[in-house]
Amino acid sequence: MALGKGLGSLIPQHKKSAPAKAAVVKTPKLDSEKLWQVPIEEIVPNPHQPRKHFDKEDLEDLVASIKKHGVMQPLTVSQRPDGGFELIAGERRLRASQIAGLKTVPAVVRTATEQEKLELALIENIQRQELNAIEEGIAFNRLIKEFGLTQQEVATQVGKSRSAVANTIRLLDLPEEIQDGLINGKITAGKARALLSLESQEARLEMYRSMIGEGVSTREVERQVAKRSGKGSPRRDPNVMAQEQLIEERLGTKVRISQRGEKGNITIEYYSKEELRRLLSELT
Repeated sequence: MALGKGLGSLIPQHKKSAPAKAAVVKTPKLDSEKLWQVPIEEIVPNPHQPRKHFDKEDLEDLVASIKKHGVMQPLTVSQRPDGGFELIAGERRLRASQIAGLKTVPAVVRTATEQEKLELALIENIQRQELNAIEEGIAFNRLIKEFGLTQQEVATQVGKSRSAVANTIRLLDLPEEIQDGLINGKITAGKARALLSLESQEARLEMYRSMIGEGVSTREVERQVAKRSGKGSPRRDPNVMAQEQLIEERLGTKVRISQRGEKGNITIEYYSKEELRRLLSELT
């Protein structure tokens, strides 16, 4: 199964058909998949759905579109032992269809493991850019902790770099108030990552509250954080800073290079035992 190729390779073209009770309307190329008209009342939500925040206005727009044009892209579901269906991908379309008053929706019915259900829901949301950074971090973390994937394996499955996956997971170490700010768009992921350089949660909260509504740039937040943590220096060698950035992108974590003449130190930060093991494997 080529999860990295996206849902487009898994979902066949939609064909109109009269509503029917779980009626097969087309058989895709894969024997394990069928396109059905599935009664909405028989579909239960995906327990692995990574997306928790649904914009009300966007949902209203989708409802209006579905009322006029119908559901243009099928949902993806799996059959339950009790005869019903469990949603894998397409919760926003399902919610909008319920509001629009539809009785059935087109859905690709396929078999999938619990891990595949989470991966497919995650991939769809990422491709549509519908997840906030915290939702992504939680989903990445679940793939690692519940299904035993490495950060590299997660990155391969969702089409991101390993450092991007690592940096997103690190955001879960922030206080809940800052995570809520990320979800609600009060702060960007770049600014939130800069706050991770502060050692205490109290310091992170204090800095976060001081910058809300101020319109400061990510670079300014980084400067303030460096100054607060006692690491700031306006005369730092830009070549050293560039080297820090290269190593950070390679390792997916915060790196600090301190020079004293021809000598110096490289400090690599980690935020969990799992991340320490990953860094050690990268460096050995």
